Formats: sequence, structure tokens, C-alpha cells
Amino acid sequence: MDFDLSDEQRMLQDSVQRLLAERCSFEQRQALLGDPAGAGKTLWRQFAELGLLGLPFSEEDGGFGGGAVDTFIVMQTLGRALAPVPYLATVVLCGGLLRAAASPAQRAELVPAIAAGELTLAFAHSEAQARYDLTNVQTTARRQGNAWVLDGEKRFVLNGDTADRLIVSARVAPAGTGEDAIALFLVDANAPGLTRRGYATQDRGRSADVQLKSVQVGEEALIGKPGNALPAIEQAVDGAIAALCAEAVGAMTYAHELTVDYMKVRKQFGVAIASFQALQHRAVDMLVATEQARSMALYATMMCTEPDATERRCAISAAKVQVNNSGRFVGQEAVQLHGGIGMTEECQVGHYLRRLTMIEMMFGDTAHHVRQLARSGGLIAA
Repeated sequence: MDFDLSDEQRMLQDSVQRLLAERCSFEQRQALLGDPAGAGKTLWRQFAELGLLGLPFSEEDGGFGGGAVDTFIVMQTLGRALAPVPYLATVVLCGGLLRAAASPAQRAELVPAIAAGELTLAFAHSEAQARYDLTNVQTTARRQGNAWVLDGEKRFVLNGDTADRLIVSARVAPAGTGEDAIALFLVDANAPGLTRRGYATQDRGRSADVQLKSVQVGEEALIGKPGNALPAIEQAVDGAIAALCAEAVGAMTYAHELTVDYMKVRKQFGVAIASFQALQHRAVDMLVATEQARSMALYATMMCTEPDATERRCAISAAKVQVNNSGRFVGQEAVQLHGGIGMTEECQVGHYLRRLTMIEMMFGDTAHHVRQLARSGGLIAA
């Protein structure tokens, strides 16, 4: 299989790298994070001007017809810069839901606004009792005349405090677990009865808890058929995991580069510590782990559009396990090889370790995906 990028893909990669090098250096990122309400808005508009926000959507819907590899390129570059933009939440996760479940009319309304940088979305699905179980939804939706009434609480909504609209999952049958009777609704973030509590995550990203008390939405807010949303949710989450794997590879790659550069200038006993063979071996082990993660992230990218849900889930889980293990190893080694300074706010590698740790827990930690693989018989049949 040929994993070389095409000329167009190399141009895409170069353009995103130049933009982030100019607009999202480590110092600039720290300044952006000091203003949660306005973090990355200028950068977001520049993403729109480059066509990055409409990249994965079809041309018929107002996008640019890019594929999974294009998303991999963008997410990997975002991982290198730790860019504080809601690309994963809006374009990858909610964009995946729209492509899988929304009607042509809904896509015609929403996709051009997303592509222009005028609309951000967040997926409100996780609940306190659910852990990583996508079927465990207790938020309810009941008909009331020509409207739907939503009640429930959502937790850990990625970029949920700054999104313009939320895609909310709710059960249209009695609350509980199960694959049937889950629906998706597009809800305005300022709708009466909806409250959001935003907070900073460990990696200084943004998340929110959302409470819905008798929130009324019209029939036009329903995305897809009521009760049939789970396959779309699973497919969108699998695509988001593949994108996260790409982001982690970008973060690992840059953390390794920072560490090697530091070893060349940090001196001990009168010589650079890069001359110590034991530390050279540790740096090489970091590179090997990063390349293992890159290989599996590319595999997840190839498989995230696989129509067979069982095969797709096996590939995604296997990739997440490898990326989680590699990310933890590379992040910890980067900090240790920097010494005490690696734990300070002024040193970049500590921020990369935080992000890699967050990625490890998102959409299923290592133990969860190992169990998923075990239940399905493993990536390679016995």
C-alpha cells in the first residue's frame, strides 16, 4: 500500500504548517488560552479562508470533497502546534454526524456556515453514568404537539461552552440503555431551559456540562429518523478516534523533536547529554514508539469509513491501544529527558504530555479498547 502523500496533500500540509507556525507559536498559544471566550477565533477565520473547515464535506453540501487522509494531515499538524481550535468537535465529530444522519436540507443549511467559520457545533452525548458506553443514554425526548421536549444532563461536552449549537442525543423511549430509540437533535446553545457550565480541562482545552430542563425544539431540529441514531453516532465517534490518533502522532513527533534538540544543547560533565549512549537509546525508543503509532493511526484513517461496523471498530480500537501506549511512553520520556524543567509551565514538553494524557482517555481508554478487541476476537483472527 502506498502511504506517500500526493502533491495536493503535501500542499495542504505545508499550508497548514505555515499558518500555525505564524499564528500559533507556543507563546501565542499561551496568550490565546488566557482568553477562553475568544481563544482561536482569528485562527478559526483563517482556517475558513484556507478551506480547512469545509474539507471533509462533499462539494454538493458546500464543502471541498476531502477524504479521511486530508483530515489526518490537518489533525496531525494541529497536534504539533496544540492549536486551541474546535476542529475536532465541529468539523470532525459533528461533521461526521451530519454526513451520516442529516437530511440534504439540513446539510445545505449547516455545512456552508461551518465552512465559512460562522457556525461551531458540539456533540452533547456523554452522561455521568455511561462511562464509554455509547448506548447508555438517559436524556429523554418526548413529543408535545408539533415539538419535542428534551430533559437530561450531559457531561464532558467537548468545546460545549463556546459552541453556537449543540447536537444532543436523547432517548425517545423510556430512559435506559440499549441500541434502539436514540435520536439526535440540533439545539441552539441559548435555547430556554438549556444551561452550560464551562471549564478548562487538564490540557487547558475547553469542555462543558450541559443541563436540559424542558427544552423545546421543533420537528426540524430532528437529525435523521427518531430511534435510529446509534449507527451514525458510532461511525462519527470512530472517525473522531481516528482523527485523535492523528493528532497524537503530531504531538509525539514534535515532543520527540524538542527532546532531541534539548539533548544537543544541555550539558553535563562538560559535554552535551546527547553524547551519552544510554540517552541516545531512549531517544531512539521514543522515535520507534512514534512510528508505531503513526502506522496504526494511518490504518485507523484507512478504516474509519469502512461500512462493516465490526471490522471498523476492531481497527479503531487496535489503533487507539497502540497510540495510547505510545503517547504515554513518548510524553513521559520527553519530560524525563528534559529533567526538572520539563514539569514547568514554561517548558513546552509538559504541555504535550498533558494533551497526550487527555487523548488517552477520550472516547475510551486503553483498557476499554483492549476489552473491545477481546470481545470481537482480536484484530487478526486466530
